[in-house]
Amino acid sequence: MAMMQTFSIRSSKQTELIDITRMVQEAVQKVGVKEGLCVIFIPHTTAAVTINENADPSVPRDILMELNKIIPFEDRYQHTEGNSAAHIKSSLVGCSQTLLIDSGRLLLGTWQGIFFCEFDGPRNRQVHVKVVADGG
Repeated sequence: MAMMQTFSIRSSKQTELIDITRMVQEAVQKVGVKEGLCVIFIPHTTAAVTINENADPSVPRDILMELNKIIPFEDRYQHTEGNSAAHIKSSLVGCSQTLLIDSGRLLLGTWQGIFFCEFDGPRNRQVHVKVVADGG
């Protein structure tokens, strides 16, 4: 059994990490899968998804601060839209994550959360979540 759900996110800043853990967990519970996999896919070339600490809000801020230092908004980019930095950040962070589902819950560490990464906002975005039940 597999089921895909899509939900929308509205970012409010140029770069932002938005905790989507609760939304993804609700998607898993809606399907009712007890054991399996959850794939999160971001269908945008200037956004990404990552798993990191969601207990201390300074962690996502620090991640963005360092990404913005390493990949500045302005450089000698050739892309005419002016958002090359966002494309590069998206490629480095990645557009998908796969999580285990155990007893109907996402298998995350104590301090881990799932973050939608906005690198070219503010924008309306989509997040695809596919839940797949174990076959055995």
